[in-house]
Amino acid sequence: MAPKKKKSLEYDFPHPMDNDTLVGHGDTLRTFMDAWNNRDTHPIHPVWMLTGPRGIGKATLAYKIAKMVYGNVGDFFIVDLARNIDKDGKSKPDGKVISVYTVRAMIDKMQMSSMSGGWRVILIDSVDELNTAASNAILKLLEEPPAQTLFLLVVHQLSNVLPTVRSRARVEKMRPLTISQLRELCVKFMPDEDVNTATLKLANGSFGKIANLKTSGGDEIYNDLIDMLKNPRSNAGDMMIIAKKIAGAPELYPIVLDVIAHFGLADLYPVATHAIADVNRIYLEPEIAIFKIISEIKKCL
Repeated sequence: MAPKKKKSLEYDFPHPMDNDTLVGHGDTLRTFMDAWNNRDTHPIHPVWMLTGPRGIGKATLAYKIAKMVYGNVGDFFIVDLARNIDKDGKSKPDGKVISVYTVRAMIDKMQMSSMSGGWRVILIDSVDELNTAASNAILKLLEEPPAQTLFLLVVHQLSNVLPTVRSRARVEKMRPLTISQLRELCVKFMPDEDVNTATLKLANGSFGKIANLKTSGGDEIYNDLIDMLKNPRSNAGDMMIIAKKIAGAPELYPIVLDVIAHFGLADLYPVATHAIADVNRIYLEPEIAIFKIISEIKKCL
């Protein structure tokens, strides 16, 4: 099976701050708006945690709420990797974790800001990316939230959040998008791209995952893997070709889990999950680990 060339696609998606298109999550938005509109009689919870899989629109919703609270003027503080700084205050946007210095700088600016009687909004995107010291700094702020301050915390994996932080928040669990909602977003933001139903299903409700799949060619790799496993004449060489393509892009590792689900091989799921975790944790040769998982799938068919 000859390897296909990897696509080199780029999509010009708007930043969540500039994205006025929110698809889905109307229930979460209504819940917040009900609380906000009745804040004079029932004080609104100061900390809202928007949690759910990556790529479903959590940050878009957070910015939409922020704009409604403070308008386009006022006190608005954002903590994210794009605004990350090091101990010397120098920009460090290419990091993988948000530093405590970034959080401290935000707190200093917040304390110096003049509220003018209005609300302040602190948006953290995402809490998962805070390092331990940064999480503890946020925790201290949440223990006694400043008056008329709303915290919007974007969370991709709730288990990654300190229990003490989680306990101080109102947790809103946002659901993955439906197939029709994903298709609506594709028409809006990827009008020239052919996104079939199989790819929409493979995305597991995440529009962000669709973009990753199309950019990396992951949708084609998935289809190739399914076809190869169904082919009784496929051999170890065929399996290694696909294993190498998957191993070359760590974001594609979950494809083998999707294939396991496709064939209904639930017993293999924990084995494959641990094997992928081992690749990330102890730096095994990824193509060998992926090859072994594919081989186990083949044996079960």
